[in-house]
Amino acid sequence: MLREAAQEESAPAPSGLKSYDLYIAGKDVAGDGWVYTVSGRSLLEDVFTSVSLKRSLEQDPESEAAQHPYVVGRCAIADDDAIDLATQAAAAAAADWAAVPLERRMQLGTRFREELIKHQDEFLEMLVAESHPVKLARWELSCLLQIYAPGSLRWYTKQMRVEKEYAGRKLILQRQPDGVVAFNPPQNAPLPSAALCVLALMAGNSVVVRAPRSIALSTMWLLRDIVAPLLEELDAPPGVLNAVCSNPKQTMDRWIADPLINDIFYIGGSQEGLRFEQRCVAHGKKPILELAGNDGIVVWKDADIKWAAEAITESFFGSGQICMVPNYVLAHPDIAEELIAEVREQVKGIRPGLPEEEDVLLSPVRRSERFFRLLRQALDNGASLVTGGNRTELDGTPSETGVFLQPTVLRVDGLDRARTFDVVREETFFPLIPIVVAERDNDDALLEAFLRFVNANSYGLRNSLWSRSDHVIETFVRRVVNGGLLKVNDSHIGFLPYLPSHGGTGRTGGAFGEANYPMLKTSHVQGVSIAQNVSPYDAVFGA
Repeated sequence: MLREAAQEESAPAPSGLKSYDLYIAGKDVAGDGWVYTVSGRSLLEDVFTSVSLKRSLEQDPESEAAQHPYVVGRCAIADDDAIDLATQAAAAAAADWAAVPLERRMQLGTRFREELIKHQDEFLEMLVAESHPVKLARWELSCLLQIYAPGSLRWYTKQMRVEKEYAGRKLILQRQPDGVVAFNPPQNAPLPSAALCVLALMAGNSVVVRAPRSIALSTMWLLRDIVAPLLEELDAPPGVLNAVCSNPKQTMDRWIADPLINDIFYIGGSQEGLRFEQRCVAHGKKPILELAGNDGIVVWKDADIKWAAEAITESFFGSGQICMVPNYVLAHPDIAEELIAEVREQVKGIRPGLPEEEDVLLSPVRRSERFFRLLRQALDNGASLVTGGNRTELDGTPSETGVFLQPTVLRVDGLDRARTFDVVREETFFPLIPIVVAERDNDDALLEAFLRFVNANSYGLRNSLWSRSDHVIETFVRRVVNGGLLKVNDSHIGFLPYLPSHGGTGRTGGAFGEANYPMLKTSHVQGVSIAQNVSPYDAVFGA
């Protein structure tokens, strides 16, 4: 039985401040206090005031500090009862929503894309307020526009149901919804990650989304102001969508223990995620993991060097704090010097700045100790510094106290030696990329060595190849088994219709990892046979 929510009136929000209660069973529900979002610009303009505001609001959420122009929004906090209530609401709505015909549910994807385009300025404003450079915010929007593009939606529809005629029978292969799907977006990209829940809704599931407590505003805006009205438009039952802002451990523990939850879509680090996967399986739940990445770019001797370098510099977008940017490069020795020189030149155009400034691609890095530890280890191990390696101020001036990190390129000689470098083996999550120059050998041997290196990566999100050779390209397409996506002579991080935007193998996707289409991941295959005038005996023993 669904418990009734306490419908207490929330304190009125200060004028001009976005304010979101919990959203449960189609209603706004008061929470247990508030968390406030302070604009990303404030952290760069006046860090003292920004920190003081956050401290004041943490101590007294109703303080006058909420009136400061740096404060852009607030979200209600869920306690244990509210988390459970959201799950119960989703479970109560699941069967009725699953019964809605697929064709009608698919309209949600079409309308969602239309609303994203209509509200794109607000979409960008929300991300900029959370410190996303506006140029990257447009890239994040482009991801969703491709995921929900008309061609992509037609492809999803085809995967959900196939009919065939055979020996007097109609055979159906269809995908049925798993039930209640819980979503855990990450702190570095909560809004676009939360938007994946629309795919689970299209599959016929009901969902519960946890907005990260430290950065909840954009997620609650998307779900409450964009997705919820669309579900009302489609006459979806209340409770199909639920959104709570809550502590991660508190929420995960309750989701794991709650028998009403069927799938948990977890986005986070590899170590925590792989442990979480084990807990899910032990409790009979489907874990859908989007974990860390350690993507590689292979540059063959006939590559377009300028464009390959452009793809490599994508490593620095968002200061490398994006899981799907390149993390290492394998360079053919014949073009290594030219490639490194071109990368060094292109790095000059990647600069820090305020998030709303055009052409700013670097984001602040709050905790940089590991960056310098990885850099020092690599240099001590024999790598050479090509460019970067320092903190920098807002204007690009090197500084011991700067909140940005310079785009940093290392050269590592030898494929075998490269495996001893943590900066090559592990996801770094910083603006730091090693270019590994292979030993000289014949091309057949080098091709085999590159394939072994890529396939031996313990992570597996995306891989890229730059080559004009049909033989090299075909060999990679046939034999690279690591990762959920392979890009050839293309942007490493760009999105395309039909192809997956997320998903991978190994430490990226866990034991069940693969290219991730959330509409398929949150459903399961069911076979159906509808016979007419068929003898069961003949069906078993007949020729």
